[in-house]
Amino acid sequence: MLNSLKKLFVISRPISWPNTAYPFAAGYLVSGGSIDAVFIVATLYFLIPYNLLMYGVNDVFDYESDIRNPRKGGIEGAREQKAFHPIIMWSALLTNIPFVGYLLVAGTLLSAATLLIVIFFVVAYSIAKLRFKEIPVLDSITSSIHFVGPLVYALSVTGFSAEQFPYVVAFFLWGIASHAFGAVQDIIPDREGNLASIATVFGARWTVRVVFVFYLISAGLIASQGIPGLIVGIAGLLYAANIVPYLHITDKTSGIANIAWRRFIWLNLVTGFVITMVLIATESSILG
Repeated sequence: MLNSLKKLFVISRPISWPNTAYPFAAGYLVSGGSIDAVFIVATLYFLIPYNLLMYGVNDVFDYESDIRNPRKGGIEGAREQKAFHPIIMWSALLTNIPFVGYLLVAGTLLSAATLLIVIFFVVAYSIAKLRFKEIPVLDSITSSIHFVGPLVYALSVTGFSAEQFPYVVAFFLWGIASHAFGAVQDIIPDREGNLASIATVFGARWTVRVVFVFYLISAGLIASQGIPGLIVGIAGLLYAANIVPYLHITDKTSGIANIAWRRFIWLNLVTGFVITMVLIATESSILG
């Protein structure tokens, strides 16, 4: 039992837990929510069960390609044997049902529909017959929804407003760019496995250049939203700076993008800290 729990822990990618729980929690509180039952349940849901579903389903249906991918087997993806796959699927299902059930009942029709759509894209990305991850461009869009979805869900509970739109768009573009750049490092193993992605179609160099532009637009949108947004936007430029050395990368050398991808994982913690400090300062009226 303990060994299975350890495996499920790794599969859920704990390094990425904040990437989904934080957008919900911050979005919910900033848009008028409070530390109530919905906040607690949804934050816990997007912290662990949501990630177990997302990455668990991905690991099960990507098993054949993952065993040939040298970067898998650690924080970037598990390679559990097929005998463990039923445990992964059942664990993902059973941990999701109570949380999702509560949130569907506790919210509004809009928030319930939003949550179900977000979960659909989480499953559709990897599951057989749909496999959005193998449809170039849609793969990056779907991946972005995985992370923007919790924020949009939060806003669907508290109520959307026009001033929130630039932040959602900026986050969405950031998500598309981040997935696309992540796909660059897998161009060679993906092609060897007859898998398509945004990067296998556009090639390493053009994918990285589009990613660079998307990062700049995302940071610019945030920076245009006043002093707090300017600070966050400047922090967002770190993502663009991270990939500058790879603007001339080729398909043959695409594997070296993994260096920047590993930095990206830790950059999320840095920018998350900056955003947190800005939100605290803003709520305290320090930045107005």
